[in-house]
Amino acid sequence: MTATLSETLTLLLIEDDDGDAFLVEELLRQAEAPPKITWVRSLQETKAKLTSQIQCVLVDLTLPDATGLEALEQVLAMAPHAAVLVLTGLRDVHVGVAAVKAGAQDYLVKQDVDARLLARAVRYSMERKRADLAQIALVEAELIAKENSRLESGLLPVPLLHTDALEHTTRYLPGSEGSLLAGDFLDAVQTPDGSVHIVVGDVCGHGPAEAALGVALRIAWRTLVLAGQTGDRMLRTLDAVLRAERQAPEIFTTLCMATISPDLCRARMRVVGHPPPVLMRDGRVEVVANTPSGPPLGIFPDAEWTLIDVPLGDEWAMMLYTDGLIEAAVGESKELLGVDGLVDLIRHHGAIDLDRIITHVGTLSDDLAVVLVRRRGA
Repeated sequence: MTATLSETLTLLLIEDDDGDAFLVEELLRQAEAPPKITWVRSLQETKAKLTSQIQCVLVDLTLPDATGLEALEQVLAMAPHAAVLVLTGLRDVHVGVAAVKAGAQDYLVKQDVDARLLARAVRYSMERKRADLAQIALVEAELIAKENSRLESGLLPVPLLHTDALEHTTRYLPGSEGSLLAGDFLDAVQTPDGSVHIVVGDVCGHGPAEAALGVALRIAWRTLVLAGQTGDRMLRTLDAVLRAERQAPEIFTTLCMATISPDLCRARMRVVGHPPPVLMRDGRVEVVANTPSGPPLGIFPDAEWTLIDVPLGDEWAMMLYTDGLIEAAVGESKELLGVDGLVDLIRHHGAIDLDRIITHVGTLSDDLAVVLVRRRGA
C-alpha cells in the first residue's frame, strides 16, 4: 500500500445516496492522478467488491444494512489492509473521535469537503495506514524474534558435570547475526563412573536447517552417552541420525569426541574429520597427533575411526573447537589463522585464554564452538 494521489490507486466508495456518490467521484476526478473508484451502496455489496487490490475505503455511516460505528467496524474488519475514512453527513465531534479511536484514519463531514481537502485527506490517511501496518509488522517481528531467542536459548546445552576438579569453559558464536544457534554444537556430560565426555561438532552449511540438525545431533549424542553407548557404535548411530534428519545427501558433519578418565589423567578421542584438539601440558602446547582418526559422518556408510589414546598427566588444559576459529582471517594480510597460528598464539600468551584468542582473530566468517577443559591448577 504505497500509492498516493499522485499515483493511480484503487478506492472503494460505500455510499447509498446517488447524489453524494456522484459528488465524491467528481471531487476525486480533480486529483493529480484520479483514482480508480468502485462504488457500492451497502455492506452486502462491499463484501463482493472489497478485494486486496482496494487501497482506500470511503464509508458513510448511514447505510441500508448498517449505521453508525457498527458500519465502520464491519468495514474495518473486512479491509484490514486498506486505509478507511469516514465520509458522513453527521457533524458530531464525539462520533468523529469514536470513529478514529475505532480504527478509521480520518472523519470527514460531507458539507465541509472540497476537492483539495478530500485529496489531502486520502493521501494522509494512506500514509498513516502504511505507518500503522509497518508498526504492526515491526511488533510482530520483535515478538517472533524474542520467541525464537527463548526457543534457541532453551536448546543450548547445560553441561552435566559434577566434579570440582575440572574447569569447564565454552564459547558459542553463530556466524549469522541475530541468531543464537548455528550448525556447530557442543556438550559435556559426566557419567556415574566419573568419566567426563565432551563433544564439539560442525554441520556443514549455514542456516536454520543446519542449526536444527546440530541440535538433533547434540541431543542424540547426550542421550547415547547417558545410555552407556560409546565409541564406533555411537558414531554409527549418530551417522544414522544425520542421514535421517538432513535435508540434502551432501550434508556431512565433523566432530571431535573425548572421554576423560575418572582419574583425569588420560583421554580417549575420536576425531571425525575434524580439526585436532589443542593440548597444554607440562608447559608445552601441541595438537593431538594422528588426527583426524577417520572421515566425517554422512559420507561413507562403513566408515571406521581410530581410537586415539592421549596421556594428560597431572596438570593440563585441552581445547576442542570448530573450524570457525582457525579459518578466521587475522592481521592486515587477512591470512587464515590455521592450526599452527592457533598454537603459536597460545604459546605467545602462555595459556589458553578463550576470550583473548577470539578477540585476536576478530570478525569470524564462520560459526564457532569451543570447549576448554582444564584440570584445576593447570
